[in-house]
Amino acid sequence: MTLSRRGLLGLAGTAVALGGLGAVGAAPGRGPDPSVEPAAHPAAGPAADPAPPAAGRVRTGFEQLAADGYGVLAGRRVGVVTNPTGITADARHLVDVLHADARVDLVAVFGPEHGFRGTAQAGGSEAAGRDPATGLPVYDTYDKSGQKLADVFTAAGIDTLVFDIQDVGVRFYTYIWTLYDCMRAAALAGKAVVVLDRPNPVGGRRAAGPVLERAYASGVGREPIALAHGMTVAELALLFNREFLGAQPVALTTVRMSGWRRDSFFGATGLPWVPPSPNMPTPDTALAYAGTCLFEGTNLSEGRGTTTPFEVLGAEGVGRRWAEAAQALGLPGVWFREAYFTPTFSKYAGKVCGGVRLIVHDRETFDPVRAGIGLLVTAKRTWSGFAWRSDHWIDQLTGSDRVRRMVDAGAGVEEVAADWAAGLERFEAVRGRYLLYP
Repeated sequence: MTLSRRGLLGLAGTAVALGGLGAVGAAPGRGPDPSVEPAAHPAAGPAADPAPPAAGRVRTGFEQLAADGYGVLAGRRVGVVTNPTGITADARHLVDVLHADARVDLVAVFGPEHGFRGTAQAGGSEAAGRDPATGLPVYDTYDKSGQKLADVFTAAGIDTLVFDIQDVGVRFYTYIWTLYDCMRAAALAGKAVVVLDRPNPVGGRRAAGPVLERAYASGVGREPIALAHGMTVAELALLFNREFLGAQPVALTTVRMSGWRRDSFFGATGLPWVPPSPNMPTPDTALAYAGTCLFEGTNLSEGRGTTTPFEVLGAEGVGRRWAEAAQALGLPGVWFREAYFTPTFSKYAGKVCGGVRLIVHDRETFDPVRAGIGLLVTAKRTWSGFAWRSDHWIDQLTGSDRVRRMVDAGAGVEEVAADWAAGLERFEAVRGRYLLYP
């Protein structure tokens, strides 16, 4: 049985919230079946606006757009890049809301990694087709960029592309590079881009970790930003447009949130959490992810196939020495304890693994990137079976070969962190020019 999109999104999680406009203006090939027409746009007037927000909570960019009557989309043929996180306060998906509203001419939907419906695992996407709820054509943007993606936008018949996806604040989480690729392709195709902002769930007071070197650019890092960038997607869009799109910036509008502060973790926003990808079930997962996802570049499990991905790490044959060594580092804000788990898929599926469980006890002082480096350093020192992935995927994740080489040479956490300090300071100076929130 095939579930409708509403059914799939309902299973994915509860609502994300929605409502007054704060706009900051700045200057792979499977197509939908053309024989299937999208569902007719309602002939009546505007659909019911999203529910009013609870007092004191963050209002997302989509909420601000809706409260303004979708003014920035008036007279435009609109396409939306989104996934299950594009949810309104009253548990509707923004595609349903926009399609049902006569003030918006929504003509296409575009899905990122994991797909519009969020059904694909890491490194996968969903085939193009038709949205069963609206009949709108759905295009796959994953692994497409440049002129190839520009041609998709042209074929879709849009003139304005709206981006609304929940990010998790980390360079190698691919949604921000979907945004980057869409902006570059939209510029090539002569399309405008509107970015609807959502919170950085791990806050945004500071950036952390190494800055990408361009020689190591890939789908998990197109341009030189810090591993934990400390920005929202709208802030990144402004930075991308000015710093990286060069002589051909896109016609960009960002729609700000209200009520969000840089020191806010997701639990303080008043917004429900919708998993932005299958292995990002909670905000606590996002908090650890910047450091523990580095284990994708090793032969240890990063906890995929468990109920706590990126919070447990390990492999067959790992004993308690690793957790003891990690705890002895005395890293602020986090404890490490011995843990055992059996993944249902991915590395060591069906095998009992020993390893480490992270417990973050002070979010204010916890640095996930340093924690990840500490875990790499101690894993290599305490488990004779430790190995990097043969393709050196760790270099794409960290943004150069320097972390790998330093860990191999026996460097400690502070020595590794000192190596990226100058690049991080330069990035902080650039980042500061594009921050929208106090």
